[in-house]
Amino acid sequence: MQKKEAQRSSLKPKPSFPSNRDRNNTTDYRCAFVMLLMAVYWVTEVIPLSMTAMLPAILFPILGIMKSSNVARAYFNNFHFLLVGVICLGTSIEKWGLHRRIALRLVTIVGVNPAWLMLGFMSGCSFLSMWVQNTSAVTMVMPIVEAVLQQILKAKKSGCSGKDNPNLQLEGRLITLHIGQPSLECRKIIPPACPATSSNHKDRMLCKAMCIGIAYSSSIGGITTLPGTSPNLIFSEIYPDCNDINFGNWLLLCLPISVMMLLLTWIWLYWLFIGSDFKFLWQCGGKMSEKEKAAKKVIEEEYNSLGAMRPQEIITGVVFVLMVLLWLTRSPGFMPGWASLFPNHSGYMTDSTVALMLGFLLFIIPAYGPSRKYEAMISWEEFQALMPWKVALLVGGGFALAEGTKESGLSLWVAELLTPLGNLPVLATITIASIIVTTMTELTSNAATSNIFLPILAPLAEAIHVNPLYVLIPTTLCTSFSFLLPVSNPPNAVVFSYGHISILDMVKAGLGVNVIGLLAVMLAVGTWGVPLFSLNTYPDWAPVLPGFNSTMP
Repeated sequence: MQKKEAQRSSLKPKPSFPSNRDRNNTTDYRCAFVMLLMAVYWVTEVIPLSMTAMLPAILFPILGIMKSSNVARAYFNNFHFLLVGVICLGTSIEKWGLHRRIALRLVTIVGVNPAWLMLGFMSGCSFLSMWVQNTSAVTMVMPIVEAVLQQILKAKKSGCSGKDNPNLQLEGRLITLHIGQPSLECRKIIPPACPATSSNHKDRMLCKAMCIGIAYSSSIGGITTLPGTSPNLIFSEIYPDCNDINFGNWLLLCLPISVMMLLLTWIWLYWLFIGSDFKFLWQCGGKMSEKEKAAKKVIEEEYNSLGAMRPQEIITGVVFVLMVLLWLTRSPGFMPGWASLFPNHSGYMTDSTVALMLGFLLFIIPAYGPSRKYEAMISWEEFQALMPWKVALLVGGGFALAEGTKESGLSLWVAELLTPLGNLPVLATITIASIIVTTMTELTSNAATSNIFLPILAPLAEAIHVNPLYVLIPTTLCTSFSFLLPVSNPPNAVVFSYGHISILDMVKAGLGVNVIGLLAVMLAVGTWGVPLFSLNTYPDWAPVLPGFNSTMP
């Protein structure tokens, strides 16, 4: 072993790439032009993001990069079936109110102390965003948070006027948010501005901490599961032949990251906005303050208004649990999964098969008994209202762009240019790439950032002969760390529209959470991620380039 290491250090061959691209053939340059044009359009948003994603379908055939039929095939793949199945489940969850029951139950478990209340709402939003779009999770939770905050402020008579509203119908103006990120045009109730102008500084700080916590927890929860956010799904399709990425493995890697980030973000926001008194962590019981009594009253009234769990909620819950169990047990890795029951069709079924099958059933299962007219659990109109077609097109454009870089030889050329990074330690290369991606995603949508960087980073990993997952997993996770600005992602914009926080508040809080996220990802990828995905070995499914640089972690 020592002899091999000595040989490796004494002789470090430079990569010699196959000369498969003629200098007279400018296909790679033409593809680079399309990629640069799309990157500029995605960053500046001069036209809708989803229409920018259509440029490969227009320019690739015109510029002789790919045939139109081949480009069209690249736009729609396994990702879209998974998205359809998950949105079917999300439609049923939202239609029958299961999300409210889950969020309120989590809040009642942790208690109504302001700090624990904040953790309860953040946990509920994070859990919901594992299964539905991040923005949907925020729009589900924020009205409940706003009602609780209003009651807390009124309990202290901090300057708000108006009648107490036990039904949580917040008065205010109705606006439509047109957010320049994928998938969001949403109508929000903007409450009166009294919380933001309250003379009670501590109460205002509680409003800021809780609202920012909801926005951040949705992004933190979204990274936990493959269907939780679009960058995860884009990443899962970069190497179609890779069987190492499945729902179970991803959950084992990212659930600890999410838990660490959620707890540290909660402590960071509490310290930043509320104070450094953490006695509540070990204090229990005691007399409730007026604010805590008000919060408890609102939460109890809201939960009691849901009544007993309805059959429709039970059916939705059963489908949800069944979907998760089938995902986890399809091919767990440490034991044969249910996919092994079909030995003649190995690799035929994926997580999208499960999601689509159960989503299909929701269009068939009757919502009511035989005494009422037949009505399915969800209808096409309800599904279509929640289906993020903009995301589907945006991600499809990213897939087409990635396919074009391979066909044109651009990916190989980029890998050749980036090979000097192979002289750095692999962890340093990953850290640099993650910081660049984290910075970029503050200005560009998460999906667009993934579409721009992942097709570049994949050939880089191949060029320095490092497991591509070692580079792509942390950078994929970092594309979801858009915490600095309201325009960074739709959840931030939705929460900002409530009027409790300023841009400076979000910048200060977001810098700390970005650092927390980056450190948590580096820790995970460098420790339990290595044996989980065999990151120290170059996989069979990744292409081997001749004369590669043999840098390894």
